[in-house]
Amino acid sequence: MSRVPPLPVRDGLGPARVRLRGGPVAAELRARFGAAAAAKIAAGEVVCAGGGVVDETTVLPAGAVVYLYRDLPDEVPVPFALPVLYRDERIVVVDKPHFLATMPRGRHVAQTALVRLRRELDLPELAPAHRLDRLTAGVLLFTTRRELRGRYQGLFATGAIDKTYLAGSTGTPNTTLPAVVRNRIVKHRGRLQAVEEPGEPNAETRIDALGGGRYRLTPHTGRTHQLRVHMASVGLPIAGDPLYPQVIEVADDDFSTPLQLLAHTLAFEDPITGQRHRFESRRRLW
Repeated sequence: MSRVPPLPVRDGLGPARVRLRGGPVAAELRARFGAAAAAKIAAGEVVCAGGGVVDETTVLPAGAVVYLYRDLPDEVPVPFALPVLYRDERIVVVDKPHFLATMPRGRHVAQTALVRLRRELDLPELAPAHRLDRLTAGVLLFTTRRELRGRYQGLFATGAIDKTYLAGSTGTPNTTLPAVVRNRIVKHRGRLQAVEEPGEPNAETRIDALGGGRYRLTPHTGRTHQLRVHMASVGLPIAGDPLYPQVIEVADDDFSTPLQLLAHTLAFEDPITGQRHRFESRRRLW
């Protein structure tokens, strides 16, 4: 069962959850987060898991958690629309643009599909049922209420979703296509690239050539950067990719070279109504 935070979503963002080392809470938060944390405590904006307000006298054991609203970083606005392809009382399906993260992480917080949609649609419990990389565009599924999320996430976990991607590459394949790439991909914490490693395969993608440097990708698993790694491994690095095969530094405000990768179709049987859904991106690659 998912944990319900004691603070509501505010301006599209839920509160941050901080696990404590134990002892006087105010002193710990000041030591870890500085003057900003002290100001939030003074304003009564830090609460315990049970909803009680943290003050200078609050002491909690190691492993306890408190909640507070984070200060937003300065972000470069992503100047692309986020059209809704479908909406009912359970799900929202959008056509995500390149350069927009799915949900808050690191330096991308307000400029994310989740926060934008919560604000625009007035759906504070909206949550992604899966995730697309920030640089990948295309069909993205959200659930409208907290209690629904697990049912739709389960479709992705069990492989009950049919997904098709389109990709563009100027490379020359080093294998005969169509081909199925199957290997082990691991994304190590702190490293930008995912890597192929020996061991039991955990990633599988079918690659079909469509002509004109365009390819259809059908993933049977969902590892981080799977399609980008697999395309590079067969001599077809995806055009516009700043990570594979080599890392290229790109400024946050440089939207000139979108990754030529598109989550083109998403099809599944609704786990609640039994209705068959099929959604297709209206975006196009080169």
